[in-house]
Amino acid sequence: MKIGIAGFGTIGKKVALALDQGMEGVELCGVYTRSVEAARTALAQFKRPVPVMSMVELAAVADVVVECVPKQAFIEVAPQVIARGKLLVTVSGAALLEHPELIVEARRTGSRIILATGALLGLDAVRAAAEGQIHSVSIVTRKPPRSLANAPTVQKMGIDLGALTAPLQLFSGNARDGARLFPANVNVAAALGLAGIGPERTRLEIWADPACTRNTHTIVVDADSARLEMRIENVPAEENPGTARITALSVIACVRALTATLRIGT
Repeated sequence: MKIGIAGFGTIGKKVALALDQGMEGVELCGVYTRSVEAARTALAQFKRPVPVMSMVELAAVADVVVECVPKQAFIEVAPQVIARGKLLVTVSGAALLEHPELIVEARRTGSRIILATGALLGLDAVRAAAEGQIHSVSIVTRKPPRSLANAPTVQKMGIDLGALTAPLQLFSGNARDGARLFPANVNVAAALGLAGIGPERTRLEIWADPACTRNTHTIVVDADSARLEMRIENVPAEENPGTARITALSVIACVRALTATLRIGT
């Protein structure tokens, strides 16, 4: 199975390295990035030659494209993969909420979209509960101020998060609105909404908390089959504090599962 990677930043580089180290049944066939020379320099250290391609070329040769681009570039990548009926792996739940037409198009072309777990936990249980009746879903996200400082909504507010001495609530509402206002910070809430009772009925709070050293998500699901209370504290990636280290690992696990003889959970 030929794997292409679109985006060669915090997530894309780690996925590429994992593929270069060897993964059963899959191989890295190419990379798309706007930082062509930097990518070529990094890829020159890999065990096997990996070409840097245009997005058109990558979508043509890859069986699977792992989308790791910044949120604003998602719409430049995903439609090309879907139009060719290829498999798209992504953690961009917020972008999928913004572009539901891509799901319709994927159904038409025979493409599939896999939304990897990302920085969240318990999606298997939420999906199972959704086969019955879910009464309510809520998620409270607390992040160190530096993890939210570059969010466009925060910058529009004119808030100096670096000066915070107490927790500050930046958003309270549903997951769809939260994903629109904080697209790079709450893909977890978008994924939770898609797995459960929908983003409109999924309640979300976003806090900048100077006492936090990790990106923390607390989820409560009340269903007729179970009550779930889950909490995950994600270590921020050094390259980008807005992204959790576990996000890239979740994508690697997702790709590995595509050809695994034994598959555990989603």
